[in-house]
Amino acid sequence: MHIPDDHIYQEAQLAPMTVAEINELTQRARALSPSGDQTHVLVPDGEDPWVISHEGQLYYCTVDRLKQKIMVGKFASLAEMASAELVQVWPGTQGTTPDFVEIWAPELQLINGQWYVYFALYNAKNGEERLYTLQGTSADPLGEYEFKGKLEIPTDRWAIDGTVLPMDDGQLYFLWSGWERFTNTSQNIYIARMSNPWTIASDRVCISRPEYNWEKHGYPHVNEGPQVLTRNGRIFIIYSASGSWTDDYCLGQLTYLGGDALDPASWRKEPQPVFSKTDTIFGPGHASFVQIEEQDYIIYHAARSSKAGWARQIRVKPFTWNEDGSPNFGEPC
Repeated sequence: MHIPDDHIYQEAQLAPMTVAEINELTQRARALSPSGDQTHVLVPDGEDPWVISHEGQLYYCTVDRLKQKIMVGKFASLAEMASAELVQVWPGTQGTTPDFVEIWAPELQLINGQWYVYFALYNAKNGEERLYTLQGTSADPLGEYEFKGKLEIPTDRWAIDGTVLPMDDGQLYFLWSGWERFTNTSQNIYIARMSNPWTIASDRVCISRPEYNWEKHGYPHVNEGPQVLTRNGRIFIIYSASGSWTDDYCLGQLTYLGGDALDPASWRKEPQPVFSKTDTIFGPGHASFVQIEEQDYIIYHAARSSKAGWARQIRVKPFTWNEDGSPNFGEPC
């Protein structure tokens, strides 16, 4: 089986190692037995999991192992996720296909009754990664999609890990991880207003940047993978912090306080991570959330073992809610 280079910054030095050294760790870790209990592993080799529930079915949006195709699988239970047939939905037959080397972190979203896929393209030129949208042309999540093009943001910078935040009033916002300038010193979480699911209608606003020590393991410093989690009218953004190649990759939380979503003061960052490594599970991050029969689950990737680089597994854990209405993920299992 082809093992891709799990790079994110192919031309960069990622402290405390080079990309080549991290890739060497990754290859070595894939050849060794993983640490931690394997009971809760959904996919033994995978990353950036996106699972969505719709009309009693579950859908898994991912890439093939060459990272050349966007794939969607349909299944009835999480236990079937690893064996579900994956159907290619892009590149497809409708719309243009830009040049690219890899596809990163696709997400399948149902917005106003229509299916969309958001993803980043990497073209081997560090700093040129941008976000794109597909629009479904049928009611079938495994059906045809039209390529809608790049999400044009007035302050055009490196951008990955895009997701949509729908508000109760119908307004859509786009969230992603990006650079402040043209060099990679820090990945921040940005938000912008949308006029429709494929069009940005405002400039970006930074609502989170690495500031606590637990967000600064590895360099460049990282906030990425923002995901929306809602319950009883409350909105939380769960994001990944620290270098994804480190054991200390973890999840942080932003809480929406009300008011203008484009005002950074409308968001409160928790001073401690809400999901972090244990003695046997390392680098838990880049999560998605799904509810099955009234039970909430966090689906996330974690390193196969300590110092595994980008060799990762997709794992699942049920979670509960605190008395104040915030999520309680507990520890990875």
